Amino acid sequence: METDGTAPEPPAQAPLLVPPGRILDAKTALALNVHASPGVYALLLGSGISLTSGVKTGWGIVEDLVGRVAAMRDPNDTDAAEKAVTDPVAWWAQHYDDVLGYSGLLGAVAPTAAARQAQLARYFQPQEDDEPGAKGPTPAHHAIAQLVKRGGIRVILTTNFDRLTERALEEAGISPQVISRPGQIAGMMPLPHAPVTVIKLHGDYAALDQLNTVDELETYEPEQQELLKRVLDEYGLIICGWSADWDTALVRALEGVRPRRYPMFWSSFSTLGEAAKRLTAQRSAAVIEGMTADELFTDLQRRVEALDRMAAPPLTRDIAVTRLKRALPDPVRRIEASDLVHQTVTDILDRTAAAARPLGGPVFDESVRGYRADCDVLLHLLAHGVFHDDGTHDALWLRAVERLTRMRSSFSGAFNEALEALRHYPALLATWTMGVTAVISRREEFLATIMAQPTWNTLSGRTRTQPPAVYLNPVRILAADLNSVMPPPDRQTWRFPQSTFLRQEAREPLKSIEPDDAAYQTACTRFEFLASLIAMDDDTQTRPPWIGEFVNDVHWKYDTSIANTIKAELTPNWPLLRAGAFGGNVERAQAAYEHLIQWRAQNPRLRW
Repeated sequence: METDGTAPEPPAQAPLLVPPGRILDAKTALALNVHASPGVYALLLGSGISLTSGVKTGWGIVEDLVGRVAAMRDPNDTDAAEKAVTDPVAWWAQHYDDVLGYSGLLGAVAPTAAARQAQLARYFQPQEDDEPGAKGPTPAHHAIAQLVKRGGIRVILTTNFDRLTERALEEAGISPQVISRPGQIAGMMPLPHAPVTVIKLHGDYAALDQLNTVDELETYEPEQQELLKRVLDEYGLIICGWSADWDTALVRALEGVRPRRYPMFWSSFSTLGEAAKRLTAQRSAAVIEGMTADELFTDLQRRVEALDRMAAPPLTRDIAVTRLKRALPDPVRRIEASDLVHQTVTDILDRTAAAARPLGGPVFDESVRGYRADCDVLLHLLAHGVFHDDGTHDALWLRAVERLTRMRSSFSGAFNEALEALRHYPALLATWTMGVTAVISRREEFLATIMAQPTWNTLSGRTRTQPPAVYLNPVRILAADLNSVMPPPDRQTWRFPQSTFLRQEAREPLKSIEPDDAAYQTACTRFEFLASLIAMDDDTQTRPPWIGEFVNDVHWKYDTSIANTIKAELTPNWPLLRAGAFGGNVERAQAAYEHLIQWRAQNPRLRW
């Protein structure tokens, strides 16, 4: 080999090459290579990837067309199509001299490109009699879109006419560069510069220049050949759903490029044909057998994401909030937002289990501080989530509280009542944070949801179902003396210890949302008043309110007091009523208000 005497430049990226063998199976090797070398591997997709969408393979189209031809030959025989499809090869041999094949049949049925387009459209576009969701992207297409989104795949070769790959990419928020005609190649964006390039080797079903017949599949235009050669030379290849039985030009292109950079992976659900066996042997390809396209790509996505999690730095509070803010307004990132909150709650549950906080003994203050530390990231997520959300993700915030509520699902043996009740402290912190945020963001209708759901069955001998407005009442959760957890200067000055303590605990997560301390305190007071009204919406009139600063005389004797302000709001158009609180009945809301007034009058010792 001749050289100019200079050292070769190092590659821009040194990919990890993990060949499968006796130690590593092909699926593991594939995931390791894709994860370690993002953008290095291209996909080659055949018709098998679209099977579960209802889009037919080439042979499926043959069977259908044979049935249509049979029905036309003998229109008086209502079973003609069914009989022909039972053994299309035999039926075709009985009636025609040519050997039955996809290209020959299609060429006979529709001898021109325009006619073929019309014949093929029904196989790729949803029809009136199709099942809902038919001919849409499959799990494989969606998994590929996620691999593209993380930068793992940048080039997709496909022999398919359908647009399922493009649709899945667009649904994931990705605008692909699509090359379906040779004339587009000269002006295309360079492959490394495009987010992803979909190269449709045989064209698009809606175009007039698809490659269908044997003659058409015999060769590619020079521009296509050059682009294909570049991809096969510069990228590793992951093949799925392609048989190599019909595409003569593509087989020849694969045979003509010597593999010298990256390995090939070939996935096939069934036994490889002769052409495929020859190619895998020539390229020393790793063969993955017995997996459908959906199984292959969803498995690859899960494995790559698992490697991402291992490589990712610990999720800090600020990073979590930033990720949530970016995901909230983007419909295609709703799963990312859900996963973020879900994982944060899971971390809380895992830490609680690992800490094995006792239900007995003098460890109340230690448990209170431990729960609060565990919940820190979640409280920031809930504050920013509820504040910036428009109601789209309300079920997500509610789900977080539902999972936290189940921390207090059972107990056995001896226990301390205060520590047992404290297991609902994370759920209380979450609900308090969301409730105050809803007041600040003028989304008080959300209180009708979080004060009513999720319900909880008490652990007493007689099961009683209660809403959060009752079982998360701070007086019930923080039932022990809070002096031990109060800062020393304040230990003798808290008249409403649960209220004052919660305001301090939730202040920091809400600081960036409401920096003004006075406005924050006002929001807390309003939330406690509204929570109290919902709690006291009870015929028995035995439920206590969420006792807080609103009890003081100074908050009641002026027209601008919280009590008089809310009294004036109690109309049928009140947001909480429209959202379903008090059964949507203004008389019930007014009765709860009178109940709260009566309760305050009966407890003068709580007032200054």
